[in-house]
Amino acid sequence: MRMRRPATRRPKKGKERFTRGKRRFPERGGQDWRGPLVSYREVDLLRKFLSSSSKIMSRKRSGTSAKEQAAIRTAIKQARFLALVPYSGT
Repeated sequence: MRMRRPATRRPKKGKERFTRGKRRFPERGGQDWRGPLVSYREVDLLRKFLSSSSKIMSRKRSGTSAKEQAAIRTAIKQARFLALVPYSGT
């Protein structure tokens, strides 16, 4: 019995690979971009990453990277300790 070579797969006509043309946050990335500077003192910025019940939004909803999310989490916790941001919603 002869062994067959596996056929190389090519996308069918009209089924080209999906590539993202647009990024969700086009201003992010690049060589010079260092990410948003997050501080516990920037209360308005931190409130954008909190839900109405004062829970921290997930990365998927907020659109942040893991590094940014960790910085946001730390800043929110510091702001809560200093009573700049509430622990629970109204």
